[in-house]
Amino acid sequence: MTTLAHTMMTAARSADSGLANPGELDRYPYAEAPAVDRVGVPAWEGMEPELGRVGRRTAGSRGRGLHGQLVQQLGQMIVSGDLGADRPLVPEEIGQRFEVSRTVVRESLRVLEAKGLVSARPNVGTRVRPVSDWNLLDPDIIEWRAFGPQRDDQRRELSELRWTIEPLAARLAAGHGREDIQQRLSDMVGIMGHAMGQGDALTFSRADAEFHSLLIQIAGNRMLDHLSGIVSAALHVSGGPVTGCDRPNDVSLAQHGRIVDALAAGDGAAAEAAMRQLLTVHPEVERVVPAPREH
Repeated sequence: MTTLAHTMMTAARSADSGLANPGELDRYPYAEAPAVDRVGVPAWEGMEPELGRVGRRTAGSRGRGLHGQLVQQLGQMIVSGDLGADRPLVPEEIGQRFEVSRTVVRESLRVLEAKGLVSARPNVGTRVRPVSDWNLLDPDIIEWRAFGPQRDDQRRELSELRWTIEPLAARLAAGHGREDIQQRLSDMVGIMGHAMGQGDALTFSRADAEFHSLLIQIAGNRMLDHLSGIVSAALHVSGGPVTGCDRPNDVSLAQHGRIVDALAAGDGAAAEAAMRQLLTVHPEVERVVPAPREH
């Protein structure tokens, strides 16, 4: 096994076990203001008891600080509809319900506001915003939608977006021959093959995500480059070890290899065609592409 493969497998297992990587202990590192005593107010009505404390972490919030955990839980509740549009969010109530300081609540709400999920106005307070105002390209919102009531719509939309973005990126990448990146892409294919042989779906998924992100990065289009995080989020929520609905297979691995070969040959048309074939391998993409949806 290469050093690169060993490193990726170790990182994957650490992430799966909930161990935080350096810098991930507090995903939203805001400066702490002086602690403020919490005001006792009634708990929110209609909320699940298991959501009552930030300390009771969901799987997606492992390794995050208090800000990240509260953002995760509030974000999931908003996206799932548990906190509907125009619902007032009172910091004192949130602080008591989740047993965190007002500082943590305030900074968490600021993060949610940046994502378009809530708005804060003088004399009105903080309220949940309608779906039309959300930043639907935010990786966290993608994840929350993918595992909530909107999961089918989210995964279909991601599949269609990938079908639009990645074949073009593959064609453009063939004209920007960076040997270091192409070698890295080849390494990712090797890691995926080794991981598949070992039955290590998590390492396969992580190498797959890096492959697609690298491909977009070498396309030479900075606007496309900004979408690489969306593709990574799509890969993490559309199958593999996250949902178990799409296992690594020889066909997918072979298509990745064909893309690398096409890039090395500078053949943009072949790279684009191989990417389209790769995307069609996935069952959920095959269901919506290329036939148009009925309205």
